[in-house]
Amino acid sequence: MAGFFDKSRTVAKPGFSRWMVPPAALCIHLCIGQVYAFSVFKIPLTQLIGVDNSAPGDWDQASLAWIFSLAIAALGLAAAFGGQWLERAGPRKAMALAAAFFGGGFVVGAFGVWWHQIWLVYLGYGVIGGIGLGIGYIAPVSTLMNWFPDRPGLATGMAIMGFGGGAMIGSPLATSLMEFYATDNSTGVGSTFLTMGIIYFLFMMVGALIVRIPPKGWKPAGYDPDAAGKKPNKMITKGNVHVNEAMKTPQFYLLWLVLFLNATAGIALLEQASPMAQEIVGTTAAAAAGFVGVLSIFNMAGRFFWASISDVIGRKTTFAAFFVLGMVLYGLVPTIAGMGSIILFVLACCIIVSMYGGGFSTMPAYLKDMFGTMHVGAILGRLLTAWAAAGIVGPVLLNELREGQIQAGVAPADAYTSTLYIMVALLALGLICNLLVRPVAEKHHFKGDANNPD
Repeated sequence: MAGFFDKSRTVAKPGFSRWMVPPAALCIHLCIGQVYAFSVFKIPLTQLIGVDNSAPGDWDQASLAWIFSLAIAALGLAAAFGGQWLERAGPRKAMALAAAFFGGGFVVGAFGVWWHQIWLVYLGYGVIGGIGLGIGYIAPVSTLMNWFPDRPGLATGMAIMGFGGGAMIGSPLATSLMEFYATDNSTGVGSTFLTMGIIYFLFMMVGALIVRIPPKGWKPAGYDPDAAGKKPNKMITKGNVHVNEAMKTPQFYLLWLVLFLNATAGIALLEQASPMAQEIVGTTAAAAAGFVGVLSIFNMAGRFFWASISDVIGRKTTFAAFFVLGMVLYGLVPTIAGMGSIILFVLACCIIVSMYGGGFSTMPAYLKDMFGTMHVGAILGRLLTAWAAAGIVGPVLLNELREGQIQAGVAPADAYTSTLYIMVALLALGLICNLLVRPVAEKHHFKGDANNPD
């Protein structure tokens, strides 16, 4: 049975449509994107003993916060260290492994809930599930690039859009299941974990079964790689760079900073979106909750829109647009707040968040342009450590600076002004890093057979 998952068994036969590959990737990303909806479990997890209310012995919010943090940390580590294995093993084996880890994490977490052992939930949903997140996130990247050398942004945008939209499925699914399983003695979380683990495993395995890699030498009809590399602003390489060699190039670290700085600004806004809406423009708590939902839609849509646009204008130009437009919008938010315009505030934040999502979906194509397709998944895995770093720096920076302003006597509505201007400075630094990106020198290009690099 193991042979079925080998890379050689996934080579497409004549007549296979490359448009079957994005749905295979979506099967993975729509599942692992559930991590963005973890917050729906937080209150029920604090009431496992009390059921209707927290009781002595129930877990608190501070303890539960580590579950999500561990999942994201495991995602980054799995992507960074598993990427090179993934390139050798192929997408089917990687997707199946991701399904086993992600689904299995829910199952282990279910036992942690039933036995009221939080360390099992840390291990299950956090560590084991997080490993599935990391492998699943990067698993389809190289395959998509190889099938869509003419439109890599469109291809990765379709898949990574699923990660942004996973919460839109996971949140109502979890809520409905908890209501179904809830009794007078249970919140239904354990059974919900078990059910979701099985559902996600099966759905991800569908993606693993239908994914294919192109035959050696395949290219889409009418595609001319030489002509593509000569288009303005595209900087598309004709060579390939080994993942270990990529770590020796300045381009890797410049792109690490580009992703880190773009994500830092976006995560900071997402994390503080509801309080900002209430304190800056005076919305109600209910309206602020709706605002957060709208931001999720733009986060998802931006992943597809901006990645597709990058196929036309180039990756470097797209990221330049992120930074320039982001600086303008962040700089205008205090003015918009002074005007009291809720519509303009929402519009500015939605565009900012769309560019946050767009950065994640455009970066794989940017890496492909710089380093070729040979190890693009492995290189992306290592670059995703920028995401983990941004997830810490962005919220901490915004919250700490805001608290410092309030303690100094600044009104809560005005406390965001200086922090927003700091975000402008970070985006300006990101713009400089992006402008410094140049094609990778040929001395770094792999000289052997790109189909058997290891």
